[in-house]
Amino acid sequence: MSGAGRFEAHDEHEGPEEQHGRRAEHGSHRDDGAAGPAERDHPGRRDGDGAGDGPGQLTPGSGAPVPDRPRIPTPRASVEDGGQPLPDLADLGDPAPVPLDLPHDVLKSLLGAWALAACSAAETAAVEDHLGSCGSCADEARRLREAVGLLHQPESLDLDPGLRTRVLETCLDRRPPRIPLPRWATPYDAETARLDALLQDFGDAEWHAPVRLRWFEGDAAASRRTTVAGVIAHLLSVDGMIALALGLEDPLTDATDADGTGATDPAGRTEAFWRTSRFPPTLPHPSGGGTPISLRSVRGPWREQSHSLVRTVAFTGSHAGGLPVSYGDFSLPLHDAMLDRAFECWVHAEDIAEAVDYPYDPPAPRHLNKMIDLTARMLPAALAERRRAGRSAPGGTPHLVAAGAPGRSLRLEIEGAAGGEWLIPLDSPAAVGSAEFEVAHVALDGVEFCRLASGHIPPEEAAAGQDGDRQAIRDVLFATAGLSRM
Repeated sequence: MSGAGRFEAHDEHEGPEEQHGRRAEHGSHRDDGAAGPAERDHPGRRDGDGAGDGPGQLTPGSGAPVPDRPRIPTPRASVEDGGQPLPDLADLGDPAPVPLDLPHDVLKSLLGAWALAACSAAETAAVEDHLGSCGSCADEARRLREAVGLLHQPESLDLDPGLRTRVLETCLDRRPPRIPLPRWATPYDAETARLDALLQDFGDAEWHAPVRLRWFEGDAAASRRTTVAGVIAHLLSVDGMIALALGLEDPLTDATDADGTGATDPAGRTEAFWRTSRFPPTLPHPSGGGTPISLRSVRGPWREQSHSLVRTVAFTGSHAGGLPVSYGDFSLPLHDAMLDRAFECWVHAEDIAEAVDYPYDPPAPRHLNKMIDLTARMLPAALAERRRAGRSAPGGTPHLVAAGAPGRSLRLEIEGAAGGEWLIPLDSPAAVGSAEFEVAHVALDGVEFCRLASGHIPPEEAAAGQDGDRQAIRDVLFATAGLSRM
């Protein structure tokens, strides 16, 4: 490169004399500013630019024609190389629009288009200049801009399932509640709120949508047809057992008295309520007997009852967690009963969502982990019940251990955000799980394990991975499914 970055082209066959002559030609400049003959013939050629010579042309100062060669264009010189001042940046942009001189009524009629950004640059300048001096038009423009914001919804209108939890956590971090809710009751509070949000916009068609309740009896799958209204009536009936334990009013008092069964277990209470009400498990009864209760009216009692349970537990405090809640043939402490009700609320909410073809997410991982832990703690008693009923095949050698002593164990590994590991004692409900006596290992996904415990998938299809004593693994999987009920 030479000078201002120009390239010099030459033929590789030129001799030293020819190249010297061309260098002399490049170094010469005309002082008088007049163009030579060759330059007048080629007006596109710049002075001192050898690349503009065409084939067969005479180069000044050489007296000989230049051999034919490819023409190589020179790069354009930068403005900095010419020594000229740089242009002002403001001169390079578009000129500012000149506001139009429009009357008030025309400017007011343009406010809608201005709010939608549909005016030209000159009209926009005129409107914005007018808004600075007219208060009524400025107020109207502000209202129109707010209305335009409502027309564009970039996100779905469905609320984020975790929004309520985040809002509550933020509020509680700023100001702790005067009456805090025990941690073991928060899953029930969250799951009833999620189901209530799902039911909020249901019409008659959704309340009549058929739902099939599924569970295991013995080692066989069982099911019962009902409707969305029937499922909510079922939840209302079983939640009433906690209401009775807390001293609240039982919503099924009239139903059980009229039925004459005096049922105390979940299935019996539900059947009694279905028989004495008009929203039956399948379709309306032709005779129309029983207490007239509309389909939508069942949501109100269930919602009010769930709120009463949460308020009462909050007032009672965490020390009431050991209060026994009767399930008929067995009982659970209040803190486990609330987890049990949260688990069933989520399972039946998924049944309802599936019936109306609506997506429904699993519980928050911290809540799901508590439900899995409750299920794992109930497995030793379920295994003992299977042995008493003769559904568990005995091993080759009986293993009897004293209460509190370590015995044969199965390692239950739950994968996912809500997962963990539990050692399930196999020989006695009073035995202690021990890694030293581990005889089998089962790995399952957390949601899949819960669906097994709710009777929604068969035990044979549940385990993602298993190793060790096959009979022990089979007993644990079937005992998990046997925890389900209607």
